Amino acid sequence: MKATMRPNAGSGKTKSLLCRLNHLHPLDKGVGYRMDMPGLTLLSRFAPMARSIPFVAGAGLAVLHAAPASASAAGLPYDLADTDGTLADRAQPAAAHFIQDSGDIDEGILLPAARDDDGDSDRTYARDYFGIAAGVITVPSYNGSDDRTLLPAFYLRGRYKGYSFSTRGTNFQVDLIRQKRGQRTDVRFGPIINLRGDRTGRIKDAQVEALGERKMAVELGLMAGITHSGIITSDYDQIGFRLVGLKDISGRHGSWVVSPTLDYGTPLSKRAYIGVSASFNVYGKGFGRYYFDIDPAGSAASGLPVYDGASRKATLGKYTLGVAGAYSLSGDLRKGFTLIGGAQYGRVTGRFGDSPIVDIAGSRDQWLAGGGIAYQF
Repeated sequence: MKATMRPNAGSGKTKSLLCRLNHLHPLDKGVGYRMDMPGLTLLSRFAPMARSIPFVAGAGLAVLHAAPASASAAGLPYDLADTDGTLADRAQPAAAHFIQDSGDIDEGILLPAARDDDGDSDRTYARDYFGIAAGVITVPSYNGSDDRTLLPAFYLRGRYKGYSFSTRGTNFQVDLIRQKRGQRTDVRFGPIINLRGDRTGRIKDAQVEALGERKMAVELGLMAGITHSGIITSDYDQIGFRLVGLKDISGRHGSWVVSPTLDYGTPLSKRAYIGVSASFNVYGKGFGRYYFDIDPAGSAASGLPVYDGASRKATLGKYTLGVAGAYSLSGDLRKGFTLIGGAQYGRVTGRFGDSPIVDIAGSRDQWLAGGGIAYQF
């Protein structure tokens, strides 16, 4: 007789007898936590170094404002003419997608970057600006979980002398290619560093918790992309493509993650903006071994069957589709206070989806939503 069984429709998960007995000998719990969600823009995640919290704008905009594929200074494809009649700076490039574990909304399709409005046509590079956002987000408790948790979120981005930077949870990136004033096509490239905290704590599923917590992984990599404005609806809509590659340098999973993202956004008015994005993640063998395989010892502790399929080869492990929107309280999306919200659907696929951590204890379907308020100056 199998130690575990799938839950019946409409009922809670059935835990194995072995897993129930494990409650007599609970494992020590850590305090770290982390999440991931590919695609939507502005909701980032923020948490102590021990955890990663994607900041995501919630559907309907829960309370305040809200963003990456990783954290980046994504600009909104929304530009207005300067007072002297010249065209203001084009939208800031969408943020490089952050390879998250639970998910987050790509800030590149959610919040517009500040625009030039001073009539200074002699300026070579886009104007300096800074933006900050805070809110709440609901995400799976780990990548592949069917349990949810509600967390605070925080995001910071800006541009100085043409160079853009942004944070997204425990992710930080810098665009080393300076953005020029009024350009329609923007190419970006730069370094990105990420702290991955998936399953470092707050695991709600008893069987997955019995497998033991994972340690925080430090990942270093590069992001590259291109964005073009004036595509379909007006001179100010924007389409962008970006690619992010990360490599573990801390010896945790010892592997890599590559994530391409395509997004499109358009202003509906001077106050409102909407964007959509699509992304997928390809993971190295070591990533699958660390987060999705189950060895005999883990099987005995959790009641989940032994599984080694996730580490057999590189895997397209997840794809995401997201939508986000923003509404300016100041009357101008380019500056002042803005309410933002978003939602994202992700699907754990292939060998990762076949892992008992997902297939038995969790779910292939991954939903994320959040909302917040942002301020740019």
